[in-house]
Amino acid sequence: MVMEWILAVIAVVFLLFVLAGTVMVAAAFKKNIIAEEILLDSLPEPFDGYRILFITDIHRRRLPKDLLEPYKGRVDAVFLGGDMTEKGNKVERLADNMAFLASLAPVYAVHGNHDYRTNITLADNIIRGSGARLLVDENAVIERDGATLLLTGVDFPKKGGKKAYAPLPPVSPQEALLFRIILVHDPLWLSQQKTLPADLVLAGHTHGGQVVLPFGISMHADPFYKRYNAGHYNYAKGDGSGAQAKLLISRGFGTAHLPVRWRSPSEMHVLTLRRGQDGSARPDPWH
Repeated sequence: MVMEWILAVIAVVFLLFVLAGTVMVAAAFKKNIIAEEILLDSLPEPFDGYRILFITDIHRRRLPKDLLEPYKGRVDAVFLGGDMTEKGNKVERLADNMAFLASLAPVYAVHGNHDYRTNITLADNIIRGSGARLLVDENAVIERDGATLLLTGVDFPKKGGKKAYAPLPPVSPQEALLFRIILVHDPLWLSQQKTLPADLVLAGHTHGGQVVLPFGISMHADPFYKRYNAGHYNYAKGDGSGAQAKLLISRGFGTAHLPVRWRSPSEMHVLTLRRGQDGSARPDPWH
């Protein structure tokens, strides 16, 4: 009788484990687009309404063309926050994803840690061959209706580590006055910056914890991620003015290591930049 009871308990536990695994795998392959307006008081007026398709951490997923195709001609740029591929991913999939994104709008990208674990020369040739601008510690000037903003791409350290980043690329005195967006894979980069010369920072890498257990337990151990995990934040520029930059950390579209998610859904973003001060983000009625 005792043995039968033990076997029954084991069977229930096994079934619950299988069910939880099925749910987590299904969650890993969902396709969510979050459309928001980001309010920025220093945004040049001609960039009011500028739309960015922001995607990070694709890893080995195939982008959903049926979901993204309607944005062709309706977004002004595509920003890729790193981990566009990973070790073992088919180069044909990376090529197909990049070619598709380049058909939607001009593409700007930075490396992530998993990109450097692949054949990086081949991956970079595919990325650049699609027409995308790969920013390796570089600035890109974006113009619209006579106004200009500066996009800075921070490259992930080839040897890893939060202290191995190169300095931000230099800017001219005129460029230093421009509205500036920094695109960086890992938001932990921020913890090593004494000052933050930017108005908006876009990052990924965290996957929002990917599998978030009770009591907030997730895969990231660094204390920085306890506070800056996923979503919108204000981040002090540290220049003595009291000014703050807007920070968005995406949960990303793909998954790292195992194709599972729990309480941290995959996401892509359509971000509409707006001049304004009443909050950091709000749903985009255009969407």
